Amino acid sequence: MIVIKSQREIDLMREPCKVTGEILRDLEGFIRPGISTQDINAFVENAIAAYRMKPTFKGYGGFPAGACVSVNEEIVHGIPSVDRILKEGDIVSIDTGATYKGYCSDAARTYAVGEISEQARKLIDVTKQSFFEGIKLATAGNRVHDIGHAVSVYAEANGMGVIRDYTGHGVGRSLHEDPMVPNYGTPGTGAKLKPGMTLAIEPMLTLGSYGTIVLDNDWTVITDDGSLSAHYENTVVITDGEPEILTL
Repeated sequence: MIVIKSQREIDLMREPCKVTGEILRDLEGFIRPGISTQDINAFVENAIAAYRMKPTFKGYGGFPAGACVSVNEEIVHGIPSVDRILKEGDIVSIDTGATYKGYCSDAARTYAVGEISEQARKLIDVTKQSFFEGIKLATAGNRVHDIGHAVSVYAEANGMGVIRDYTGHGVGRSLHEDPMVPNYGTPGTGAKLKPGMTLAIEPMLTLGSYGTIVLDNDWTVITDDGSLSAHYENTVVITDGEPEILTL
């Protein structure tokens, strides 16, 4: 069932969303060659705790950490590890959220680790911009698949693969709510967008195939051809006018 939030609920969501956006911003100055993916997770969990909030992801479905940390060909759900050390030229996607007074946030960014290739930089930039192309259609009266169609048209015009097995979603009282928000679709189809809907819109793109493989840990998803993948996500509220991005 699609949940329409009251203004009070949206105001409550602003707090964890703001914190999540700040943490993802601050990671820009923290991520560098030589740190582990567990170092990143500790940074995120400590920052959330400093705001007296809870890491939404930790324990969700059994996930062991407060942040998904996915490196290079890993698309989503990378499990942080002290043994996974970032090196020059890597790219790393961080997906995280905070919970406050029963309401969740959800956002993701992909970062360069030191100097990266031109292809990797283009992938990160196109993934981010595909989000902004999508939210141009995130207005009341449009349909969910209008968003995904705009994402895929932009991404594919720039030579990127669009992940189909994993999608955006509603978010608020729980981390995953209806509706699903795929990054592709037929315009004019899908759930109708209404003021008060809060959505996690999250393009996941690759330099190659959109096929996926789940690793033996039952969490980490990688590209089936080993190509690099990037992720960009924000929690967005549908309004009577332009959509509002809560996690920037």
